[in-house]
Amino acid sequence: MSENQGFADEQSPRRLLDSSVVYSGPIWDVVSEKFTLTDDGEPLVRDYIRHPGAVAILAMNDAGQVLLINQYRHPVRMTLWEIPAGLLDVEGEDYLAGAVRELAEEADLVAEDWNVLADLFLSPGSSREELRIYLARGLHDVPADERHERFHEEAEIKMMWVDLDDAVTAVLEGRMHSPSAAAAVLAAAAARNSGYANLRPADAPWPEHHTEHHTWPNGSVR
Repeated sequence: MSENQGFADEQSPRRLLDSSVVYSGPIWDVVSEKFTLTDDGEPLVRDYIRHPGAVAILAMNDAGQVLLINQYRHPVRMTLWEIPAGLLDVEGEDYLAGAVRELAEEADLVAEDWNVLADLFLSPGSSREELRIYLARGLHDVPADERHERFHEEAEIKMMWVDLDDAVTAVLEGRMHSPSAAAAVLAAAAARNSGYANLRPADAPWPEHHTEHHTWPNGSVR
């Protein structure tokens, strides 16, 4: 075993001096906070997006193909190949329940087998957005009369099943830019070596999500 094999990110809340909302939006807010790195350190101010967090799903069929969806993203003025995903914006909703809901709404699919594939902070220098990516297998179609009606950008969604290796190649060749999709297919390719046996269970704890900060030993430093 390598001496560095067990390295991990660490919880490290710092002393918070002030926090205020400088912009309030329909989905997320922008917050300005003043804090110190040490108890007697110089006060620093940082603005960031206060995000509810999200889940994403890499759906894999029995042939080992993964589902990609194509959707327009206005900030980058591009249609991107992504994986089904959505906000954790339903009060009290379990993370896995949110993923089940999003897979049905965006891909018309339900899955029998779920595992955690990866946990990410998508842009930790400017946003607190946490993302949990699931691997969903044992897929079945949602009955036609029970399917979610999609609106706006989601109404344009196109779907494509691709071999996992082809998806990995698309990432490495710079043809696929979605961070959730890129992380998902690369993680799945790595996990395939063990037959996905080393993945965490679907109900694995997610202490990094902001709703769990109260459980940290120093999570409420003020």
